[in-house]
Amino acid sequence: MLRYLVVPLSIIGGFALAAANPGLVAQVGTLVPAFGNAAAGQADEHGPSDSHGHGNGGREDEHAEEGVVHLTEQQIASAGITVAAASGGELVKALSVPGTVAADADRLAHVASKVPGTLKEIRKKLGDSLNAGEVVALVESREIADAKSEFLAAIRSEQLARTVFVREKGLWEKRISAQQDFLEAQNAAEEAKIRLDLARQKLVALGLQDGEITSLPKQSPADLRIQEVRAQIGGKVIDRSVALGEFIEANADILVVADLDNLWIEMTVSPADVPFIRQGQTVTVTSGAGQTGEANIIFISPVVNADTRSVRVVAAMANGEQRWRPGDFVTARIQTESQPVDLIIPRKAVQTVEGEAIVFVRTDEGFEKREIVLGRGDDETVEIVFGLDPGEVIAVENTFVLKAELGKSEAGHAH
Repeated sequence: MLRYLVVPLSIIGGFALAAANPGLVAQVGTLVPAFGNAAAGQADEHGPSDSHGHGNGGREDEHAEEGVVHLTEQQIASAGITVAAASGGELVKALSVPGTVAADADRLAHVASKVPGTLKEIRKKLGDSLNAGEVVALVESREIADAKSEFLAAIRSEQLARTVFVREKGLWEKRISAQQDFLEAQNAAEEAKIRLDLARQKLVALGLQDGEITSLPKQSPADLRIQEVRAQIGGKVIDRSVALGEFIEANADILVVADLDNLWIEMTVSPADVPFIRQGQTVTVTSGAGQTGEANIIFISPVVNADTRSVRVVAAMANGEQRWRPGDFVTARIQTESQPVDLIIPRKAVQTVEGEAIVFVRTDEGFEKREIVLGRGDDETVEIVFGLDPGEVIAVENTFVLKAELGKSEAGHAH
């Protein structure tokens, strides 16, 4: 500042001196060109582009690297970062409700004896597989012995009555015997047939099959008191209620058998959400361990549970690999609506940096930060309105690793 003030003051002083002493003018005139040449030389020494370290040339390469995360293929794999191409899709609205895995009631059987008695033999243990109609236990019962004996007696009575009827019919046709004798024999034969049919139906009601009933006349007396207990369905033994030698009442469970290839998902839904649910809708089921599966709604209760104030909804789910177990608690996600969108990505692909939504686009060197504008979304995905084109490959898993690396890189550039 002082330099800029001295020069004008010197000039003013010079004019004053020149007026007082004209001889000085010639001397000053010889000094001015020399000052100018010195100043010019000083400018040449420093150069016109000298900015004392405050120019932009040294920072252009630094800014060119901002927003880029350099990673090798091995580093990407080690960090568990996976990529996918951005594409069109559907936004899904869904309800998340609690649920329980249960055995399909149509594929669950309580195996029991139709008669009271002593459990003499049990042929299946917990976890065993069996077929429909297979004998699983033997029960020794006086009641079954009485029913079989009654049937065998009815067979003999019917045979005798039929023999008498045939004889009386022949005699009457030959007019050897009276018609009254023929009619009485005919009536006795019909009554015997009815008693035999009733005895047979009693055995059927007690659980005997046609083959067993037919073979009864050939059985030993000791076998008449044995009741074979058969499984109604094929499946796996999931419960056993009695021990060998134990006395059991009629219709008391011996085993419980379930076909676990198909299960139910029992859900409780708020009455306010029921209008959005219909039979046939797909349900995504997730266990506490993160296992997922799909089921289809087969039943929506028309009544509200008075105690829980909720509506029972049931979905059927295939379980051929036996991955699901009845009794497990699950979360059921019921899709209620879907909307097509042009560009959609997983929500977990999106990170936030300084208040801006970003994704990491795959490049030859690693990944590049890209600011995006988000649109509509659902629980899992979000629409991209601006900043990304269909087909561009982005990181979709473990993107927080890239965000952390980006933060380190930008912190280094700030210094």
